[in-house]
Amino acid sequence: MNLNLQEGIALAKELNEALNADKPNCGVIICTPFIHLASVATVVNQDVIGLGAENCADKEKGAFTGEVSAEMVKSTGAQYVILGHSERREYYKETPEILKEKVLLALKNGLKVIFCIGETLAEREANKQNEVVKAELEGSVFNLSEADFRNIIIAYEPIWAIGTGKTATAEQAEEIHAYIRSIIAEKYGQSVADDTSILYGGSCKASNAPELFAKADIDGGLIGGASLKCADFKGIIDAWK
Repeated sequence: MNLNLQEGIALAKELNEALNADKPNCGVIICTPFIHLASVATVVNQDVIGLGAENCADKEKGAFTGEVSAEMVKSTGAQYVILGHSERREYYKETPEILKEKVLLALKNGLKVIFCIGETLAEREANKQNEVVKAELEGSVFNLSEADFRNIIIAYEPIWAIGTGKTATAEQAEEIHAYIRSIIAEKYGQSVADDTSILYGGSCKASNAPELFAKADIDGGLIGGASLKCADFKGIIDAWK
C-alpha cells in the first residue's frame, strides 16, 4: 500500500521508459494497487513489462462491498495476480481454503497466479520450513490439473526476512527452492517442475540479487520496497545481465 494514483502512474512511466531503452533479459512484472491498474495498463508496453494485481476476491461477483473480483482485475488489462502473500495470510486471515478459491477464480479468468508461500521465524527456528511450504502448496494449488498448474508462479517468502533486514543466505534460499521444486516434481513430474518459476521474496535488492539469482533453483525475485524507486528496481533487473 504505497504511492497514490499519480505517483504510481509516474513510476510506471519511468520504469517503462527505462526498460524500453535498455531491454531486460528477464521477465518483468509490476503488481500495483487496484486503483492503479487500469491507468498503468495504458502507459506500459506489456511486451516488456507485465501487469498484475496484489490480490483478488474469493467470490465471483455480487454483494461483497469493497471486494475486487478476478474478472475485474482481468478487465483492466492485467495478466497476473499475487495470491497468498504473507501479509494477506497474517493480517486478513486468508486460509488455505480461501486461497484455493481465489486461485481457481484467477485461473478461470485467464490470470496467471504468483502464489506466495513461506515460514515464520518460529517455524524456521523449529526447522519446520519444509513442512510449512509443502502444506501451503497442498492446501491451495496441488488440487489443480497439470495444465492449470502451469499457470502458477511460486514465490518463496521467508517471512522472517521481509522488511527485517535479515536475508536468508543464498544457500538457505537455494536449499528450500530446490525442496519446493522436488515436491512439485513428485506431484506433477519433473518437466512441470523444471518449467515452474520459483521466485525469492525476502529483502532482495540490487546488492544481493546477483548472488541469489546465480543459484540453480532461484528463477527471480518478488521485490517489495526496492521496487518503489525505478533505479533500485532496475538494479535488480540488471542483475540478470
